[in-house]
Amino acid sequence: MSGAAEIPQEYLAGYAQILSEVCASGRRLTRDELADRRALGERAADAGYGLRDLVGAHLRATRAAWPSLRGDPDSLLAGMHQAVDAVAEGYERAQRQAVRQEEAARREFIDDLLHGRSDLGRLAERAERFGLRLSHSHAVAVAHGPVAYDEGDPVARQVERALIARFQSRNTLLTTKDGRLLCVAPGDQPDVLTHFAKHSYAATDGGQVAIGRVQPGPGGVVQSYEEALSVLDLAERLELAEPVLYAADLLVYPVLTRDRQAMADLVLATLGPLTTARGGAQPLLETLTAYFDTGCVAAEAARRLSLSVRAFTYRLARIEQLTGASPTDPSHRYMLQTAVIGARLLDWPTTPLRSP
Repeated sequence: MSGAAEIPQEYLAGYAQILSEVCASGRRLTRDELADRRALGERAADAGYGLRDLVGAHLRATRAAWPSLRGDPDSLLAGMHQAVDAVAEGYERAQRQAVRQEEAARREFIDDLLHGRSDLGRLAERAERFGLRLSHSHAVAVAHGPVAYDEGDPVARQVERALIARFQSRNTLLTTKDGRLLCVAPGDQPDVLTHFAKHSYAATDGGQVAIGRVQPGPGGVVQSYEEALSVLDLAERLELAEPVLYAADLLVYPVLTRDRQAMADLVLATLGPLTTARGGAQPLLETLTAYFDTGCVAAEAARRLSLSVRAFTYRLARIEQLTGASPTDPSHRYMLQTAVIGARLLDWPTTPLRSP
């Protein structure tokens, strides 16, 4: 509301009488009088009146009462100061409480949204309050950096300012969860998540961002969110260094690990003999990883491992000798590469695997 004249007299109840008494006696406001002023300030805040208007109404009431008052002007000013200060204190207390309640409601909604713990119909109703229309399709981007972030963190505020400056609201939700930055955006606005990824990467000092696929309906947000989390986990296991990863580009990996036991069997059957090598399986597994990651270019793979080409090719020959499969033979390459991917996903040989 605007205009101090709109402040009803009920929020000034007893004020003129207080001024009259303190002016005449020079006393300070009593504890009960201060409590009453605070309560009136809280009620005014809850009713939606502005603090400037409320203070302005008290100043005008003081001016109106001045001609009829008798006593020390300093006492009048001191009493007015006490009363207005108490009103402002109550007003601010009500505002802080409202902010805490709003934050709690928002956090509860976000937790329910990302974990699917609420009735979808009710969740969709609550979502509109936060600018989301869950009947539409959405995608979720998740960013993590070297430290954990919360909503009050400067990094989160920096990314939020960048998004607002570019897109205003655009029916998006920016938040944090488990120390990561999250952005939920409509499925038909991929530029929002691209912008989020760009600024998150910069703000987190080179963090990594995963973007889930667009998913429809009220449950689409949690599906896309879980995909993004899986991609971040996958990136850590496979040591993927790209700053932005898309779930749509990595669908082969969940397929490969869907039957964990089958993948474990492949790893053990194909790469298990490497454990008999001097130094264990890890150096030879790193050799295969570098070879496949460089498109089977031995010279580049050797450079990455700080080896001579001769030493690298010796390792490839040793792998063939132990496994019976040659990395340079196209007919063997797919099996070896799939087994290497499986080993990285299953953290082998660090984590022992069992055959059925």
